[in-house]
Amino acid sequence: MLKLLMVGAGGIGSYYAARLLESGHRVVLTARGAHLDALVSNGLKVHYGGRELIHRPEAFSHQQLVARFHPDDFDVIVIALKSTATESVVDELGAWLRQGRVPVLSLQNGVDNEPLLAEAIGAERIIGGLAVRIGGHIVRPGVVEAEGVAEIVMGEWPAARKPGSARSLLLEKLAAAFDGSGIPTTLSDNVRYELWRKLVINNGVNPLSALTGLDTRSLTHRPEFSRIVYGMMAETVEASRADDVNLTKEDLHEMFELISSFNAIKTSMLIDREKGRPLELDSIAGAVLKRCANLGIDAPYTSTIALSLIHISEPTRPY
Repeated sequence: MLKLLMVGAGGIGSYYAARLLESGHRVVLTARGAHLDALVSNGLKVHYGGRELIHRPEAFSHQQLVARFHPDDFDVIVIALKSTATESVVDELGAWLRQGRVPVLSLQNGVDNEPLLAEAIGAERIIGGLAVRIGGHIVRPGVVEAEGVAEIVMGEWPAARKPGSARSLLLEKLAAAFDGSGIPTTLSDNVRYELWRKLVINNGVNPLSALTGLDTRSLTHRPEFSRIVYGMMAETVEASRADDVNLTKEDLHEMFELISSFNAIKTSMLIDREKGRPLELDSIAGAVLKRCANLGIDAPYTSTIALSLIHISEPTRPY
């Protein structure tokens, strides 16, 4: 059995933690505020696929975590926070993480989390990852709703090393544990490519859904919006060249067909806007716009939607 630390017990982190706990793995969670209080007092309840997954995991604040544990008490540390919190978690836990050698797996949106973590604790400890086809959010403190296939794709960062290395063996062990817990898991030799393919989808639908209030199916099946979705996805494909990932039109078409086949899902950015939480706009649209600027190319769809969203949600923000 594995011992995991799940940094961030939001919708995604709580769902994966519940599945792993159900299989007998030990999972320690971090959270804050009323959600942390509820986890400590009443445990975790996850609604998924008509089931209730109920557990009493160990849950702590970051301050309590640092006081009670050494990083190497865990087999792997999973970061499941919003990408807006990556810098702050590095500030809060960076010194503690540097005390150990435990690998750190990022399951976050965007393509800039792994570089930030690598700069803080060393690239050799980073496992790139992404959660695919999953929606999840906290409905009230201690209670989470999740939906979707909820796959994980992960791989060595920034690229696979020799087969049979300690890191590749750990990845195989993790994949087997996740699969055995009902979490479909794929190992990738090029996880940066997979992260960029997910960013194609995220940039295509997340900002536009937050702006319009529409779900993914409405956006991809109504012609007046599907053209914008496709345009933002195409700009993301172009932006990938700045990182030498070089996605193709085939990737674009495949990702557009994939998101078009989804059920009607409210994106995480739409839920965040409804709940008044910070939006992952900089790590999604911002990542695309920054790289397009570096390449000297325009991204009119992404810039227009991003600026419109900033204007209505953060009217005092300079842009």
